[in-house]
Amino acid sequence: MGLVLVGKILVAALSRTDVTEDKRKDFYLYIDEFQNFITESINTILAEARKYRLCLTIGHQFIGQLVKNQDTSVRDSIFGNVGTMVAFNVGVDDSEFLAKQFEPVFNTFDLINIEKHNAYIKLLVDNETLSPFNFSPPERGQGNPEISGAIKELSRLKYGRSRQEVEREILERGKTSKPETEEESDY
Repeated sequence: MGLVLVGKILVAALSRTDVTEDKRKDFYLYIDEFQNFITESINTILAEARKYRLCLTIGHQFIGQLVKNQDTSVRDSIFGNVGTMVAFNVGVDDSEFLAKQFEPVFNTFDLINIEKHNAYIKLLVDNETLSPFNFSPPERGQGNPEISGAIKELSRLKYGRSRQEVEREILERGKTSKPETEEESDY
């Protein structure tokens, strides 16, 4: 089912060619256990969909999952197209591969030995790669509740819709036309 949805989302993204760039709204596709969704559609999404404002976030456990039958095209496409990368504690094989992405700030030793709940992040902002940095979440209860509340409210105002509106839209999309009887048919 997920493979079909990914293909449909790709088709929808590519259909935006008729919409001018300034009118295209971002659409976010999140795929966990990404290795289970590897198809030709994914290579196309990685290479083409950004210009159609399809934003892809993928998660997986280790890089070897991205190689199928010695074919490294998906792995290569990911590391050739992905702008922002987050790495938590990784194994030796992955650390050697990822160190190239996080140099000169972090090396293989750093990637293998990062503390629990911490991550190294390399961001792409306005098509410019920023220097990698360490992310460590605040201790429970140490965050600023006012800032957290303001961020949640801003997100709700920008992206949120009422439950009733969403449910009404789902019902409308789910309606099908009444099937014609033989007498009503044009044939």
